[in-house]
Amino acid sequence: MFEQSFKNIDNILHTDSGSATELDYVEQTSWILFLKYLDDLEEDKKKAAVLSGKKYKYILSPEYHWDVWACPKNGGGKLDHNKALDGDDLKDFVNNNLFPYLKKFRAEEPNTIEYKIGEIFHELKNKISSGYKLREILNIVDGMHFRLYEEKHELSHLYEAKIKNMGNAGRNGGEYYTPRPLIKTIVKVVAPKIGETIYDGACGSAGFLVESYNYLTQNQAKLSSSQMATLQNKTFYGKEIKSLAYIIGIMNMILHGIEAPNIKHTNTLAENINDIQEKDRFNIVLANPPFGAGIGREIQQNFPIKTGETAFLFLQHFIKILKAGGRAGIVIKNTFLSNTDNASVSLRKLLLENCNLHTVLDLPGGVFQGAGVKTVVLFFEKGKSTKKVWFYQLNLNRNLGKGNPLSEADLTEFVELQKTKANSENSWSIDTSALSLSNGFDLSVKNPNGGKKVELRDPKDILTTIKKLDKESEDILGSILKQIHEK
Repeated sequence: MFEQSFKNIDNILHTDSGSATELDYVEQTSWILFLKYLDDLEEDKKKAAVLSGKKYKYILSPEYHWDVWACPKNGGGKLDHNKALDGDDLKDFVNNNLFPYLKKFRAEEPNTIEYKIGEIFHELKNKISSGYKLREILNIVDGMHFRLYEEKHELSHLYEAKIKNMGNAGRNGGEYYTPRPLIKTIVKVVAPKIGETIYDGACGSAGFLVESYNYLTQNQAKLSSSQMATLQNKTFYGKEIKSLAYIIGIMNMILHGIEAPNIKHTNTLAENINDIQEKDRFNIVLANPPFGAGIGREIQQNFPIKTGETAFLFLQHFIKILKAGGRAGIVIKNTFLSNTDNASVSLRKLLLENCNLHTVLDLPGGVFQGAGVKTVVLFFEKGKSTKKVWFYQLNLNRNLGKGNPLSEADLTEFVELQKTKANSENSWSIDTSALSLSNGFDLSVKNPNGGKKVELRDPKDILTTIKKLDKESEDILGSILKQIHEK
């Protein structure tokens, strides 16, 4: 129904000077889609109110209704060109009236539409520089509807494709996209149940929350109305700091059927983890936290183990926010398993003593497009110390890349063997009784069964090698220059 519409919108944005990248295309499409969704939602609620003999109070003032500013209709249901704004008039209305009005919305509860409106438009800008092109896009979006399951289902698939393209676009696009085959596999292993709360403190495009919703709805014969209400309102929770990721995550969840997602627009790491109480905890944590150093000291003060590495702070947060008996599946850099700095050693000690780290999935390079890092997935349960860790090394007979991505089939053996923690050519277990502070609680991936060994080199060794190669290059260049001068 809508595939060509999405293509047409992209083509228009491609020719507009205000939108330069895939990230811009998704962002600008998202705020317009959100306002169309809001209009459909209000009309549905109005009909329900009328059927109940009640009067419906609109969220938006009349002049900001979709059928007033975006696409006013004539008596025949067609666009009324006499009333529809266009060109500079349309652009000026959006920039000077619509956005300032929507920015003023504020609410405490993140699962309310009012909260979503305020957070989405608080930092967002209309980047579509041509009012005529904006008119074309509004006309296309006006033909999209969010009322029938089939409509939402197709829109959700098309939107996921846009997020994937954004992730493959290079630069910082990948931070919003974790490959769906990996997410689905992590969800399968953690196996959430209806009634459990699921949390992602760095939710990005909300892939983990969306796939958890799909898993819970597809693995039930028929959900009762109370179960559906639980899924809608008391199951999925997220936090996201970046405005673009926040609106993408919100739209992704809405399109997949979660009408008012509990996602907060906030900096998770700005919260002191000592302030987390039992009422704040969750049954399940699923996340791929951002990697990278450079976190300031004021943020580090919120954590007992102080480090500038973002993912290590998130891991402390996730351990703390899990309920006793809670389960987690966390993606992290593979150097976490063997780094010898104090923070890494202390964090491994914390994890092994406070949680049962039962499974480590070692992923090959290329799983994350353009990220340039190798990763592992940590599966653990809070409340018991670790006695044994089962490792699985994903060895593929091909190189992963943009045209050859990870698939669910690649992870089938892992899912099957993980159920019994069986040994194989690619899997093995280690007893943690031999791990201690003296050996740094080292968990490096060392396959004893003939699989490919992954060497995690010490940074000092790497620097020494670089200096040696630089010296050799300098000597060779000096020799060449000497020969030239002698001639």
